[in-house]
Amino acid sequence: MDGNANRTRTTVLIVDDVPASRYALGAVLRRAGHRVVPVASASEALVELDVRLRAGSLPDVALIDVGLPDMSGFELCRLLKAQPPMSTLPVVHFSAAAVAPADRCEGLESGGEAYLTVPAEPEEIRAVVRAAVRAARTRSGAETLVRRLTLLSGIIVTVQAARNLTELADASAEGAARLTGGPAVVFVLGPDGELYYSTSKGRSAFAVPDSHAQEAVVRLIGQISKGRTGVFRTVVPAHLWPMGFFRPGVRDDARLVLTLTQDGRAPVCFATPLRIPRPGEPDDAELVGRLAQATALAAEPLLMYQVERHVALTLQHSFLPQPHRLPDLAGVDVVVRYVPASRQTEIGGDFYAALRTDDGVLTAVGDVVGHSLEAATVMVEMRHALRAHCVEESDPAVLADRLDRMLQRYHPEVTATVCLVHVDPATGRTRIANAGHIPPLIVRDSGNAEYAKAAGPLLGLGLGLPRQPPVELFLDPTDRLLMVTDGLIETRGVDLAVSMEELRTAAAEAPPGVSALCDTLLERFGGAPDDDIAMLALRLG
Repeated sequence: MDGNANRTRTTVLIVDDVPASRYALGAVLRRAGHRVVPVASASEALVELDVRLRAGSLPDVALIDVGLPDMSGFELCRLLKAQPPMSTLPVVHFSAAAVAPADRCEGLESGGEAYLTVPAEPEEIRAVVRAAVRAARTRSGAETLVRRLTLLSGIIVTVQAARNLTELADASAEGAARLTGGPAVVFVLGPDGELYYSTSKGRSAFAVPDSHAQEAVVRLIGQISKGRTGVFRTVVPAHLWPMGFFRPGVRDDARLVLTLTQDGRAPVCFATPLRIPRPGEPDDAELVGRLAQATALAAEPLLMYQVERHVALTLQHSFLPQPHRLPDLAGVDVVVRYVPASRQTEIGGDFYAALRTDDGVLTAVGDVVGHSLEAATVMVEMRHALRAHCVEESDPAVLADRLDRMLQRYHPEVTATVCLVHVDPATGRTRIANAGHIPPLIVRDSGNAEYAKAAGPLLGLGLGLPRQPPVELFLDPTDRLLMVTDGLIETRGVDLAVSMEELRTAAAEAPPGVSALCDTLLERFGGAPDDDIAMLALRLG
């Protein structure tokens, strides 16, 4: 008996209209440990294959007689090879009559893998069957590998497109599940110990059971990854792995695939339930390891961005005065609002200011163009420069010009928009200088609202043109003046003029009061902003 055939237990379909021949071939193959399925015609073979295809158990090889009563064995082979589900079935033709070289050539050209002249020695029959099955499995394995590598490539593209660490974990977990065919959890442990994790969608919603489980995972990943380089694989027994990660309320042995970012600071861990592949099944550990490496590479800039964003937000929060810490501005009621962009977006340079001058109150709202730590830093410099200059100068146009020259000298690659408003509380005289910003909106007590006709070029362009004198108007005690950055209303694909008109209409319909005006507009326009929002509203008081 052929020990190798016995271990693999291949199934052989024999298609022969001669009962004695079917019996003889079947006996040889059964003695070699094969399962044999005998049929007497091409039509019976097609019915048998259709039933097995529906059950997901096609034979491993088909031995087909050339001279069948309802169609030739060559025609049957062509028919099988033309159907995608059966095209991978290896076919061996045999015949006692069609033995000429032309017959062998036709058998190969019809898609057959081999040709037997019967009667043949049992050793030859067994060897031909083994060779046909081995070649088919090799070809199928190569095709499967190509499909899986193609799948991996697509998953890596999705992983690399992640905009933050949460999206990265989501894409990686879903990709690992597609590669392994089971649940997967991905953990990214930041250098500060913060844990980002996600699970594949093909199971119930995942959540770390409690803080102790989260601490256990962080501690376990840290211990396993300590001193490691490259990709490392290990198995964590169920009693050491927190319950419920793969199946709610159940403990499973976990197979971990870990790797580190290039700086060695942030471990990336893929966890899947331990599963021993059946004979012939591909081992997915290597592909998961490659996905883990791609995830670690994609995590590096996102982790750096998290640090940069934290620093920038700290700057913004430190240097933008909080509403309850605004200076005492006699004669003017001022409220401010600041909403940072959502975590999925970049850092902006939006700012506001409300300052006392010798002859009134100076307010400003601006935006340093760009999204980076540099933008936030330049924003801070502009606020300090404005605060210093307004001690001796209150003309908004002069102040705008000085800010312009400051940018050109110290930050020649940076541009910014700013709107400056100086108000004399005693008379209501208001002077406005606008450098590429949304102009102030004057909201009247009568229910009307209109933008001040103030415009001018951005700061930092270096055009060398003198700035126009400030636009002057007078505020009534019941008027409200609103200044905003474009993050409040700007929507991708929508003309800014359309958004400005929507803002004007909403402001005209807002309830009385400066706080109510800001809150109403934030509720209307400010949900989950793609950019920072700075708002300042004032009224003579």
